[in-house]
Amino acid sequence: MDKLTAMRIFTRIASTGSFSATAEQMSLSRAMVTRYISELEDWLNQRLLQRTTRKVTLTEAGEHFLVRCEQILALTEETLDAAATLGSELRGSLRLTCSASFAYAQMAAAIADFQALHPKVDIDINVSDVSINLIEARIDVAIRISNNPDPLLIARKLADCASVLVASPEYLARYGVPASPEALVNHRCMSHAITGKYLWQFTRADEFAKVEIHSHFSANDATVLLHAAIAGNGISLQPRYLAKDYIEAGKLVPVLADWTVPDLAINALYPSRQHLPLRVRTFLDFLVQRFEAEFW
Repeated sequence: MDKLTAMRIFTRIASTGSFSATAEQMSLSRAMVTRYISELEDWLNQRLLQRTTRKVTLTEAGEHFLVRCEQILALTEETLDAAATLGSELRGSLRLTCSASFAYAQMAAAIADFQALHPKVDIDINVSDVSINLIEARIDVAIRISNNPDPLLIARKLADCASVLVASPEYLARYGVPASPEALVNHRCMSHAITGKYLWQFTRADEFAKVEIHSHFSANDATVLLHAAIAGNGISLQPRYLAKDYIEAGKLVPVLADWTVPDLAINALYPSRQHLPLRVRTFLDFLVQRFEAEFW
């Protein structure tokens, strides 16, 4: 039995409370997960998990063993990182999460470039706009766009996220170009279901405007709204990192370009500075350097 793998499986089950969820997260079969736990319990001559039809919980022996497992696995990671440093080669796995739009527009290419530099680092990315418990999901780094990141996590700013109001040339030819923020109430506006669904804010010099829009189409992903705008379905407030290529190609046109909307911050979030693997630190440094010069 690979005892380190068995310990990783055991700690993941302790977090998820589920053999099936652990198997899915670790890309293993449920039978393999069950086998590892059975062999681990035989090796220790202790029952570590109490199984019922609804959930899996730790026994008293399991609770004590979990503490030791986490210490052993943390020490193993530090030892492997130290060896990798001596060999000048990073290895291991990275688990990430970020929004679909940022993954599509920026992270896919960033990950490709990082893995070209460090080919022995495996990366798994969870694409979601929903906040995930990083510890329970065993996520190393979350990329989130917000001016109020989770205070329980360590935040490292990567870039400012500027936004731009856009529409297709066909839409503007059909419905006209709004001359002021207030004119948006007479237009077909599309909004993000999580942020800015009903209220858009604008500034120009010392002027300030708040507009309550009627959203005739909303989605929980900016990429969907982007392509709806390209298709002529209305005006959309888009992150510039996603819209810039389509603006340059003439598929979208900035609307109210002399007005600006508040910027957000793109942050890399991680649970703790302690025992941070070298591959995670290197990846964070890579992202900071990559995005600090981006005009968006």
